Amino acid sequence: MVARRHLLQAAALTGGAALLPSAPAHAQAAAEPEGTVTDLGPASVTTPLGNGEFVGSVLYAGTRGLSPNLVGGYDLAADAVTSHTDIPSGIGVWAMCRVGTDVYVGTHSRSDLYRLDTVTGVLDRVGAYPYHFIWNLASAPDGKVYLAISEPGRVVEYDPATGESRDLGVTVDGEAYVRSIAADETTVYAGVGAHAHLIAIDRATGAKRDILPAALAGRDFVASLTLSDTHLAGGISSNGEVLVLNKADPTDHRVLATGEKYVTSVLIHGGYVYFAGRPSGMLYRCAIDGGTVEALGVAQPEAATHRLLVRDGLVYGVQDGAIVVVDPADRSLRYVNLVQRGFRAAPEEPMSVHSDGRRVYVGGKGGADIHDLATGTRTRLGIPGEPKTALTVRDATYLGVYTQALLYRHRAGEPEATLLARTGNQQDRPRDLAYDEATGLIAMTTQPEPGHLNGTLALYAPRTGRFDTYRPVVERQSLYAVTCRAGVAYLGTNIQEGLGLPPVTTTARLAAFDLRSRRLCWQVEPVPGAKVIPGLAHTALAVYGITDSGVLFEYDLLRRKVTRTTKVGARGADLHIVRRVAYTTDGNAVYKIDLVTFTVTTITDGLAGEWFGGEPKLALDPSRRALFGLKERNLVRITIAGH
Repeated sequence: MVARRHLLQAAALTGGAALLPSAPAHAQAAAEPEGTVTDLGPASVTTPLGNGEFVGSVLYAGTRGLSPNLVGGYDLAADAVTSHTDIPSGIGVWAMCRVGTDVYVGTHSRSDLYRLDTVTGVLDRVGAYPYHFIWNLASAPDGKVYLAISEPGRVVEYDPATGESRDLGVTVDGEAYVRSIAADETTVYAGVGAHAHLIAIDRATGAKRDILPAALAGRDFVASLTLSDTHLAGGISSNGEVLVLNKADPTDHRVLATGEKYVTSVLIHGGYVYFAGRPSGMLYRCAIDGGTVEALGVAQPEAATHRLLVRDGLVYGVQDGAIVVVDPADRSLRYVNLVQRGFRAAPEEPMSVHSDGRRVYVGGKGGADIHDLATGTRTRLGIPGEPKTALTVRDATYLGVYTQALLYRHRAGEPEATLLARTGNQQDRPRDLAYDEATGLIAMTTQPEPGHLNGTLALYAPRTGRFDTYRPVVERQSLYAVTCRAGVAYLGTNIQEGLGLPPVTTTARLAAFDLRSRRLCWQVEPVPGAKVIPGLAHTALAVYGITDSGVLFEYDLLRRKVTRTTKVGARGADLHIVRRVAYTTDGNAVYKIDLVTFTVTTITDGLAGEWFGGEPKLALDPSRRALFGLKERNLVRITIAGH
């Protein structure tokens, strides 16, 4: 077992606890006209993997969220990555399978199917589908390829012999996701969510039947699947269970408990089912014919193992930028860093941006790149998850991390971030962080896991370490933006609860939560038809918010009503107030709103920021003289003047 790898992968960070940038940075910003854009280079460079497949002694692994995405070939004999093949479409590769010496690759957003001929190195696009995600692929013994499709959850068959696709239809009415798939000579097995089902589809007739045991009814996903000649095994979310089922008689089954929340991948090999759990990152096995679950070890704490494969009697786990090798004979684990062996890194689509004044944190897959503004250097802070939001209070930066809505703390110069708390309550995605000076509390808003109801407001006290979670706060909505003043947290909501769950409300709300009495004081619908309020900020007398459609509103705290609205940009995002003006972005332009006249000015345009999911982000430097955002996938500083 190797040591924890949450290291800054370049030189250690320098600098103390002060929050303001150095004098030269102030002078430079002051000398520049408002709207001046300074390119700071790639925002976040990493190697997040989504899947892998062996052809002979070469492991082909696909990336997600990069530009471009690629499939890299790691040659076991050479102990080196010997090939890279660019994938020209989609924002990532979650799906791979093998047919002979061909590797099939499925992308998402857009959903294309590629065939990589590993003998010639030629890549061909062989299918294009009008759906959001190809979650996974499986090949049957006769060479046909099956696609797990989402939104809605369906299965598609691709026949390499004819080049034709056959749609096998929606697996379960009303369910958005087919997350896992496996196929044998007669049957395709589809793992469904956000309400778990296990659907057996007759390959000849297309007839469907649900074979999920009644004991697992009410779970979220059948998130991973594997087959042997006699058995099927599946990882069940969100209780971290493994289903081992006799294919000939589905009533003959076992359910293995792990104590985990997720089982990310499964493999049947040598009379055992192997599986990987999160949040621990532990690898497990259990004999198919009985016995207890054995913990084999953790190679990378809290990491997700996206795929388990077998080669020459060894079990291989594909993680982000690495593989884990398990020897079943002696239960030993070996960690192999693929980046060190030549796997190409590339700029990803970031998920968050935050400035503490001396450095900028850019959150992405597997951690954050930290840009030192004085030296122009970039280092990597590894975190097993995705920092969705960040906040600096005095000498500490707090990061809200997906999955499980985790709260981490990092201090400049520390090689690792410290896990402070898990939100629990079936929460998944942190959405925003804010600090209240009056109570000394940090507020974090969250969205629930797929298929679950009601977001939370989590409150953390840095002085005592106390962490409290409140759910629901606004019934049947997620909590999104937050800003705090004088002991009150003002909340902007999202009508979407857990993904895959149709909204039951129609309009996003602005709400006030008293941080001392811990109760909801009031809630209003400030803009008719708004689905999300992704940005909030306040002055002494008003709360300002922006909606998903780019409408800015002013809520007067004394008169308790919305007093003004104006259309700003194409969409909403983070909102920052500097004296008498506000700043926001739609990802392409940065807008300045005069809060006296309620007029809008574009201070820069043409950014074409490439953000991963959700809305674009915009960070305010503590000097209040600059903003940070993206131009395409590069971090940029944008000079502002305020008033």
